[in-house]
Amino acid sequence: MDWSIQAGREAPAPAALPLLPEALKELGPEELLVNEFFLSIQGESTYAGWPCFFIRLAGCHLRCTWCDTEYAFHEGTVHGLEECLGRARSAGARLVEVTGGEPLLQRAVRPLLTRLADAGHQVLVETSGAVSIAGLDPRAALIVDVKCPGSGMVERNRPGIERELRAGDEVKLVIADRRDYEWARAWVASREGALPPGTAVHFSPVSGRLESAELASWILEDRLRVRLNLQLHKYVWDPGRRGV
Repeated sequence: MDWSIQAGREAPAPAALPLLPEALKELGPEELLVNEFFLSIQGESTYAGWPCFFIRLAGCHLRCTWCDTEYAFHEGTVHGLEECLGRARSAGARLVEVTGGEPLLQRAVRPLLTRLADAGHQVLVETSGAVSIAGLDPRAALIVDVKCPGSGMVERNRPGIERELRAGDEVKLVIADRRDYEWARAWVASREGALPPGTAVHFSPVSGRLESAELASWILEDRLRVRLNLQLHKYVWDPGRRGV
């Protein structure tokens, strides 16, 4: 069952496309709409540099201005949980990340995380921070992407998301310009004490819009206790390449 746009067919105008693939409504309790599987190097977070098997799920309810995975909005193929587990096992990487799109929109993602952890994998989940993260398997580490104003989605941030974080979870703020930086700085300062002790907070420049050196200089000037987060895979491979 394939919901990707077929070659030779004229795709509808972006404004006419639904925010979520219609396929999400048809999924069974052990089915996932997967955009792609691939083995790569983890490019972000404190796990950057480690070999990692990625399960990218299709569908997202946000439209960030700087999104680099728009192809995941509407392209996907249905796979059962067991096939996803089998692919992770065959990849041979202990580290597995479930990403999107927005992976937490699919109900079968919760049992997927549990089964991956049961199989001995170290599990990461990259999520937008616009949906609840409560009740997920505690063995899965969350990387929550809080939206800055430059994303166009700042109003979609889930209020109080920091109170749902667990020890070992991480926060990422993608920064397009100085305004985003000041907003992110204020967000972090206002939640001091609310985040779990030791939570890694990453500031990441939007590729092609903000130089990493400029963001680094702002962080150093303010002596912020945050990490400069670069998308390592975009330095190893062409930034526009898929499957890495």
